[in-house]
Amino acid sequence: MPIEDPKEKWSAAVASVTIGATRDEGGTRGSAVTLGGQTTLPFLNFEGVTPNRPVVAMEVQDRYPAEWPEVALAPFADVAHDPAAWAAKCVKEYGADMICLRLMGTHPDFGDHSPDEAAAVVKAVLTAVDVPLVIWGCDVDEKDNLVLPKCSEAAAGERCLLGTVKDDNYKTLTASCMADGHALIAESPLDINIAKQVNIMVSEMGFPTERLVMFPTTGGLGYGIEYAYSIQERSRLAALTGDRMMAAPVICLIGEEAWRGKEAKAPTEETPQWGPAESRGPMWEAMTAVTLLQAGSDLLVMRHPQAVALVKQVIDQLM
Repeated sequence: MPIEDPKEKWSAAVASVTIGATRDEGGTRGSAVTLGGQTTLPFLNFEGVTPNRPVVAMEVQDRYPAEWPEVALAPFADVAHDPAAWAAKCVKEYGADMICLRLMGTHPDFGDHSPDEAAAVVKAVLTAVDVPLVIWGCDVDEKDNLVLPKCSEAAAGERCLLGTVKDDNYKTLTASCMADGHALIAESPLDINIAKQVNIMVSEMGFPTERLVMFPTTGGLGYGIEYAYSIQERSRLAALTGDRMMAAPVICLIGEEAWRGKEAKAPTEETPQWGPAESRGPMWEAMTAVTLLQAGSDLLVMRHPQAVALVKQVIDQLM
């Protein structure tokens, strides 16, 4: 009797989404990155192909992030008041594949910067680095609806990734990204049904699915990561079995979630039994990232350069 082949045979693939427009394409980026395209579960390359390696973006903010733990902020202490210089350091010294510019300074409680101020920061960062750019709002819908269209216009032709849109707030930014040629982040609160619904509503506006990236929110190591993992895994299984509305690549805010944990940010003198914060915090972030890589994350937004270097080594090995 012949032995049955134990390999899974999937009927579909994850969509491929390209971020960044090179000079040949009318933009100014020195390179572009493509997310997704897998025909198998993460890194099971004996069952299918993983044509595009996961990408690491480093987080830059448009204001000094005084609330960051000292260990996380220390590598950027000399540039954290200047988003363009901060972005340049991430790329030139720490090897960031992309920059994720988070416009937290536009938040009403953290500076309330105007749309014009935010657009000026976007232009400065685009000038300072030539890697693809993620432009992320302050997560206050009313303010993002004013700020992000202005930023989308400022970056027109660069094929950035903008976000986020939600099930009750998606029309304004979707229209801007359609007009300016950008990709879009669709956010959902760790709920696979809402994730699919957001993607459906965006696509019904005529937005192309090949420019859509999902953000199913994330839990850091020790703080809900098991549930985040299960949601991402279910989404990937749906994509590989033919659900086009769940086939978008996935972005995760690794740094923000990992550094919320007390185990990552507690100073050494307060918890000496946990080991030095200088190594503990970056390791907590790296372990969060590696776990979610195995769940199917395609784009990791990270903070600490030590964690970035470690995760890139792991990606090399997995690929």
